[in-house]
Amino acid sequence: MVSIVDESSRRPGMRAAFVVATAAFVLAALAVAGIAAVLTFVEAERQRDLRSWQIRLGIVADSRAAAVADWLAAQRRTVGGLAGNATVQLFLTEQAANRGKTRDRKARATAEAQAEYLGNLLTVAAARGGYDTPALGPDVPANVERLPQAGLAVLDADGAVLVATPELPDLSTHVAPLLAGAARGEPGLIDLHAGPGDRPSIGFLAPVFALQGDNTADSVVGFVAGLRPVGDALFGRLRQPGEILDTAEVALLRAGDDGIEYLSPLRDGSPALGLRLAADTPELAAAAMLDRPGDFGVFSDYAGHRVLATGRAIAGVPWVLMRKVDRDEALAETDRRLRTLLIVLLLGIGVAGFALVAVWRHGTSVRASAAADRFRRSTERFEALSRFLRTVADGQPTSISVIDGDGNYTFANALAARQAGLLADEMLGKSMRAVLGPARADVFERLNGQVAADGGVSEVVKLRDDDDGQRVVKADHVPLADGTAYAGATLMIHNDVTELVVERERREDTLRQLIATLLGVVDRRDPYSANHSARVAEVAHAIAGEMSLGEAEQETAAVAGALMNLGKILVPEAVLTKTEGLTSEELATIRDSILTSADLLEGVPFDGPVVETIRQLQEAWDGSGTPQGLAGERILLAARIVAVANAFVGMISPRAYRGALSFEQAAEALMTDAGRRYDHRPVLALLNYLDNRGGRQVWAHFAAPPAATPAPPPATGA
Repeated sequence: MVSIVDESSRRPGMRAAFVVATAAFVLAALAVAGIAAVLTFVEAERQRDLRSWQIRLGIVADSRAAAVADWLAAQRRTVGGLAGNATVQLFLTEQAANRGKTRDRKARATAEAQAEYLGNLLTVAAARGGYDTPALGPDVPANVERLPQAGLAVLDADGAVLVATPELPDLSTHVAPLLAGAARGEPGLIDLHAGPGDRPSIGFLAPVFALQGDNTADSVVGFVAGLRPVGDALFGRLRQPGEILDTAEVALLRAGDDGIEYLSPLRDGSPALGLRLAADTPELAAAAMLDRPGDFGVFSDYAGHRVLATGRAIAGVPWVLMRKVDRDEALAETDRRLRTLLIVLLLGIGVAGFALVAVWRHGTSVRASAAADRFRRSTERFEALSRFLRTVADGQPTSISVIDGDGNYTFANALAARQAGLLADEMLGKSMRAVLGPARADVFERLNGQVAADGGVSEVVKLRDDDDGQRVVKADHVPLADGTAYAGATLMIHNDVTELVVERERREDTLRQLIATLLGVVDRRDPYSANHSARVAEVAHAIAGEMSLGEAEQETAAVAGALMNLGKILVPEAVLTKTEGLTSEELATIRDSILTSADLLEGVPFDGPVVETIRQLQEAWDGSGTPQGLAGERILLAARIVAVANAFVGMISPRAYRGALSFEQAAEALMTDAGRRYDHRPVLALLNYLDNRGGRQVWAHFAAPPAATPAPPPATGA
């Protein structure tokens, strides 16, 4: 009997101990799951920021690689253009035919005249193409050796120099290894090396085929070679316009026999070709980029700093362009934000856990009923914390939900539920197809299918709404890592950006209508310039497209061309329609109207630098223009393009005081001023569009005179 009583008296304590043990186990499991979920979310945020940096670095790397490739292409065109010149082909064809023969006096005189003409041709081509860098050393009659740096030369089939520009460097050591390939009709590259005075130099070799030959290896009669220092002409293209990052850097790399060569000057003061590192240097960014151009990740740079880096291969040369930024600068804000978030969430879990543990420890000293009551109250506190976390999620301006591996909802905040037309609890356990419908579910299921492979997806998608309209949503889908209670699940964050997109389209439509209205006002005042601005915009857009510029730069050039003559509103109509030659004051008034256009448009919110482009239209490539005397690359590219388009349209269009010029005359005038008034790249792009893209047919109507303007009605009255 005693034993029965004793056993009964111990049962409440045993039940309390069991409840406490069970609660402790549940608490530990919840704490582990909560911490794992927090860590997973923090890491997902970090990876998303890294993907954002990958895009940002990639955009700059693409633009700088394109700039370097354009420069190399321009150098090859100079040498290749000479190799395809009929005079050069004729000269080398005759040299090959008369090789080993004795020439009479007349033949020798003809050959000497041809060589003199070729020398002049090479000198002009060198000046235009940048192969005329002066020799190093004093240009005085003294016994001091001068070091030639650049030049062009015509070589015979054995590589011997026949004709060359003055002060041509010695090409023999550079050309000899390339002759075998060039003899097969292949262009050659004298790769970047330390030239005279240790200045980085580069060269190109192009085969010359016999006149009326078949352009095969058997018809190679000689070569054209060019050598020049690179300097800022090449390395200046590595600088990103508008750079705001303190530690950002773009460098050119090349794999050498003794390791990795840094071809361009570096931020630590290393000169071009001045740094080499072993290819097996641990985690070296340059080694990774040479091995896998286009890769992205966290590496170490030449100074041992941890950096984010990506690369791009340069076509036609064994170079790789690397864009990098210190990891601490790039992710400083990310680290601070995620560290704060992690601390807050972990403290929240810790506080909740501490409260529950305190309740449970207190419950061990009371009867089973008291322990159950404490457990109930602790559960209520935990539920309060859950409600707090849900309140935080519901307060976000984005739709947040979690989809498990089977495609069913396990969490949805208030906005996600409101957009679905359900309560949040009603969505739990249901599939996306049941909640969103097949059409929307297909879009998000496709993104979830990419999450596992890509480690997360960020995409802007368009969806049909219930009113047969369209919604634009920025969707970020992040995987929840394995090893947590949400293994295999996907966190979906959707931000509706429809209003932003609609507002942008409305603003662009308003701007287009404004431009059309202003053009109409200008055109009605000057019948001979009617449609001039629209035509300049059309030609500028075509040139920018031919130069493979981005959509934003093409649009900037077109809008600036369309609005450049707005200032003519303030020019007297008598000056605009004057049929005889204009006075210098009248010409100045018309020229100043372009700056007036910029003043009138100041403050209008364009997407690109339209106003500054108009303000720079009268600047010249050689710095002789107005109003600021800018030169070269300091002039906006859009302004250089519109300047060429404006000159071209003006020449081939009739005016009140003259007729239209032919396409050939306009092309000759532009080429004459290329390198002086105009940048040669837009000029060449325009000529290519005329000759190879049907531009002559498209713009043939520009030469038509304006339609006759009806005479005003006779005056009536007194």
